[in-house]
Amino acid sequence: MIHLLTRLFPLWAILLSVTAFFFPGPFAGLRPAIIPLLSVVMFCMGMTLKWSDFKETIKSPKIILIGVLLQYVVMPLSAFLISRSFGLSPEFIAGMVLVGSSAGGTASNVICYLARGNVALSITLTMASTLVAVFAMPALSLLYLHQIVHVPFLKMLFSILQMVLIPVLAGTTINTFLGTRIKKIGPVFPFVSTIAIVVIIAIIIGLNQTKLKEVGFIIICAVMLHNLSGLLIGFWFPKLFGYDDRTCRTLSIEVGMQNSGLSVALAVKYFSVMAAIPGAIFSIWHNLSGSFLAGYWTFRKSDEPKV
Repeated sequence: MIHLLTRLFPLWAILLSVTAFFFPGPFAGLRPAIIPLLSVVMFCMGMTLKWSDFKETIKSPKIILIGVLLQYVVMPLSAFLISRSFGLSPEFIAGMVLVGSSAGGTASNVICYLARGNVALSITLTMASTLVAVFAMPALSLLYLHQIVHVPFLKMLFSILQMVLIPVLAGTTINTFLGTRIKKIGPVFPFVSTIAIVVIIAIIIGLNQTKLKEVGFIIICAVMLHNLSGLLIGFWFPKLFGYDDRTCRTLSIEVGMQNSGLSVALAVKYFSVMAAIPGAIFSIWHNLSGSFLAGYWTFRKSDEPKV
């Protein structure tokens, strides 16, 4: 039952977002909870991983490198170009670039499983991109945004250490040494993570209700195009190097699905509440597109993986 509730993430996100849009007051009041909720998400992510998962990085360094490079080259660049072409405001550009500079999404491993991808590779890519995000997010934000908004590089760096690295490593360590003892409650952690992300999204919708009425359609289109660029390039780029369908599906999902919860928290903390809108919308949309894509791939026969 709990697995089903977790997989219905897009439904919960839409329902609570609609509620927050029409009744913004209670959700806007929860603004201080955004960063603690993100730490809960990252800890729960760590509770699904083990230190042994790092061994996969050593086994296939080339595809890991390709995945991480796509993550931190394609997504921030496409976010910046799309934002400029849509004529978005500085706050929205900052939000888009933060989403593009984020690590792989916390739901990507589940979507990868549903899409018959390489789950071990998906987990490894998520871990690798999360570790790289500590330095990549502030660096890429500085690169793309320094002429648009002020970027507090060092403060962002330390915030990511506190909000991401420490909770993930703590969860991974606990799961590594106590995994067998807590195996029965394992499904609880993705579910708690889902609830936390849904609440974060609702808070951002509540805080930005008035602004969303004005620019909702434009920013939604920009976010959808950004997500689509990651999914397409993530699939076809490794295909050019001869990788099999299963691997290409995995990279498509990892590159296209971002840890937008992190971008929301950083946007609120260092830019503005409005800068968090792209991340909130991305959180809903990338789970919908990922689920649709997984459903499509489930009914197609993939080729045999490379050995």
